[in-house]
Amino acid sequence: MAEEKEPREGEKDGELSETARQMRAAEPYISAVWKLVGGAVVGVLGGYFLDKRLGTGPWLLLGLSLVGISVGFYGFLHEMNRLGKGRR
Repeated sequence: MAEEKEPREGEKDGELSETARQMRAAEPYISAVWKLVGGAVVGVLGGYFLDKRLGTGPWLLLGLSLVGISVGFYGFLHEMNRLGKGRR
């Protein structure tokens, strides 16, 4: 049986708390950082496993790391540019 929570102090029905509003405002920036980190991690891991499977030494690791970092950085800058245009 679900209980209904009473609204916290300063919170009305249908409104978000201050923390929730701040988290919602930070969401686009957190997303942009995850694009940067995700691109780099996918490139490094992909290169590492392909090097192990194909026995190509560090070359696929280096190449895919550079590609992953570049793609992640492009995604980060694209997202920051989009956020900057939305504020004007």
